[in-house]
Amino acid sequence: MNDAVKNRIEEYLECYLSDKRKSHTYAVALEAVNLARRYGADQQKAELAALFHDMYRGKPVEILDAMVREFGLDPSYLGNSNLSHGKIAAKVMEQEYGIKDPDILNAVAYHTTGRAEMSLLEKIIYLADAIEPGRRYPGISELRKLAYTSLNKACIKAMSRSIDYIKSRGLELDRDTLRAKNYLVEEERRSYE
Repeated sequence: MNDAVKNRIEEYLECYLSDKRKSHTYAVALEAVNLARRYGADQQKAELAALFHDMYRGKPVEILDAMVREFGLDPSYLGNSNLSHGKIAAKVMEQEYGIKDPDILNAVAYHTTGRAEMSLLEKIIYLADAIEPGRRYPGISELRKLAYTSLNKACIKAMSRSIDYIKSRGLELDRDTLRAKNYLVEEERRSYE
């Protein structure tokens, strides 16, 4: 990542993110770099994707809905800032920041849901978001340890937790999360054959 792009991103974060969201974003970036180092992934790509992942998380749903329409995203993202913010951030990365690397774009776009056939970088960003030091929920300590021993098993555990949480709240589950978990479970099964 060149310094000019990083400076633009950090200026945006400073101007538009709440202190809590900034703290989370920088913590995810640090966690992503640590995971990238652990698993031999590109640390600069991990940092870039992490810095970008929540750029649109705190925006009002009306603004996000307008951006969903502007970018021609699936209408199922309308009214759902939790799912739309990553897709929008990936589009902004590409169109306004000139970042064309599909791996980075996918890591940002799918950081909330995951997807089948996630790359190493995608798994790193998904988990860094789930385990950064500011996160507090039951089982987080075990998940943090697992993230540094088995990326696939940690993703499966994090996705299972998300699926259970979403179902318990009576919310609609994004199909990508279910596909991602099933794919990873199958990948793990094949690795033992």
